Amino acid sequence: MATTETERNYYDCTKCPAYCCSIYERVQVTKRDIKRLAVHFGVDVETAERRFTTTWKGEKLLRRKADPIFGKACKFLDPATRQCTIYDARPLVCRNFPDRVRCAYYDLLQFERIQQGDDTVVPLVQITFRNGER
Repeated sequence: MATTETERNYYDCTKCPAYCCSIYERVQVTKRDIKRLAVHFGVDVETAERRFTTTWKGEKLLRRKADPIFGKACKFLDPATRQCTIYDARPLVCRNFPDRVRCAYYDLLQFERIQQGDDTVVPLVQITFRNGER
């Protein structure tokens, strides 16, 4: 269920350490996403694909980079502000996340901060799939 602009969201991305940009190792991009990045950066599609994406098992993915909190994160995450540097050009999968009025990562963050009595706590999260693949 996609949220509409009139629905209230129970999360605030500006208060989150960018879990969605960090813990997912594979952020799939489409040809349309790559074209959007090309326009955003003023380069041709081939250049955008080469600079900003990689391929894993035939899947076109956004590149990642070192991150001081989670080890690795999206190439376009600002490590200081924890905000997206290409927000208007971000891929569709990012535009749609979390695709509901609540974000489980934000709920976890709020819960742990209350439990610890510390508004700066950042619980580390790792996604592990049953088949052992990440």
